[in-house]
Amino acid sequence: MANLTRDDILKLARLARLQLSDEEVEQFRSEISSILGYVEQLQKVDTKGLEPTYQVTGLKNVMRADEVKDYGATKEDLLKNSPAIEKGHFKVKRILQ
Repeated sequence: MANLTRDDILKLARLARLQLSDEEVEQFRSEISSILGYVEQLQKVDTKGLEPTYQVTGLKNVMRADEVKDYGATKEDLLKNSPAIEKGHFKVKRILQ
């Protein structure tokens, strides 16, 4: 099992820009050492021949055919209520500079 020292935790805290109290240093030393021990245990598992698990819920993408719907409105009908039109398109204020 990986046993981290107090200096290891202080270095991690410095890299993460955290200020830890003495109690927090000891707490994190214990917790992170346990986590690393679990990771070491997982690394020992033989995974040769196993397929990666990409999807666990069994859901699949549902696709539908594209359909063109005609609502009976022409381009001119839609543009006639616009406050500003330019070259057959809606004219809007620029939002990016």
